[in-house]
Amino acid sequence: MRRTIRVVGLLSLALLAACGQQKKEEQKDEAKVPVEIALAANGLIEAAYRGTATLEAEAEATVAAKTAGVIEKTLVEEGEPVRAGQVLARLDTERLRYELARATASREQAEQNFQRNESVFQRNIVSREAYDKTKYELETARAAYDVAALNLREAEIKAPIDGVISQRYIKAGNAITVGAQAFRITRLDRLQAAIYVPERDIHKLAPQQRATVWVDAWPEQRFGAQLLRISPVVDAQSGTVKVTLQMDAGQRQLKPGMFARVEILYDRREQALLVPRDAVLAEDAAQSLFVVTGNRAQRRSVHIGYSDAQHIEIMQGLKAGEQVVVTGQANLKDDASVTVVNPQPALPAAPTGAKAQKTP
Repeated sequence: MRRTIRVVGLLSLALLAACGQQKKEEQKDEAKVPVEIALAANGLIEAAYRGTATLEAEAEATVAAKTAGVIEKTLVEEGEPVRAGQVLARLDTERLRYELARATASREQAEQNFQRNESVFQRNIVSREAYDKTKYELETARAAYDVAALNLREAEIKAPIDGVISQRYIKAGNAITVGAQAFRITRLDRLQAAIYVPERDIHKLAPQQRATVWVDAWPEQRFGAQLLRISPVVDAQSGTVKVTLQMDAGQRQLKPGMFARVEILYDRREQALLVPRDAVLAEDAAQSLFVVTGNRAQRRSVHIGYSDAQHIEIMQGLKAGEQVVVTGQANLKDDASVTVVNPQPALPAAPTGAKAQKTP
């Protein structure tokens, strides 16, 4: 019996020793995941609504012919600046001069007939009907003269506004009719851009807010603008509101028709708690990150605020100075053992003017 107990005891000790050795080996063999970290730090972040638009001229006019005829000469070409009232083209006036001469003769004859009839009418020699007829003929002749004179004056096609000739539709020898397009004039000194903002975001915007615009033609350059007006109505089909921006004066690189990207700044936080964008993990509409304490990484849920191209604002769940994993999360589980590859990281402050993105 004693021998049996001794054997059982020895076996138990052997099993315990084996388990202890296995546990030590497992702890020894536990792989430490290499990670890179950054410090959560306070910094500046700005929130902006982002959209796209096509640049448009603030003022543009299509110049149409006011009288019919044949173009005798064009005086301007596309790209040339013009002033309001400047002559852009002239029509052949030979026919118009003949029409004016005929209208002049008809008017003079009608005036003479009326004067004779007026004199004899006062002496009751002609009837009221005859008098009224000559009076009507005089008024008709005078109107015909005015039209002929106007047609001759309008044989000169003039600019209605200051601007630049953006399109020429005619050339010498072309026949043109009343109302036909001759030129288009565009003012390039002031441009506008219209974006369409979802109604849920419109409360963030207000006139006079500053905006930044950039275009593909000048990808490294940013252009200033200002929110000019907000439409008072919501488009029922799209659920958006038209917002018009006024480009700052003097930005000659910009042209009407350019495709532009727009950011409208609507908020600014000087001491926001920021982490790199790569630190935040999103899963089922919830956000979390890994916080490193010692050589362990714990997964922690957080509430986020604004974000920009480099940073995300943490509203709740993290403190300044805590270390967050920015590289290596794919292999991490909660409370995993880690090796910090960069033990002395430094999170740069958010650059001045960084815009938090709000995309429709």
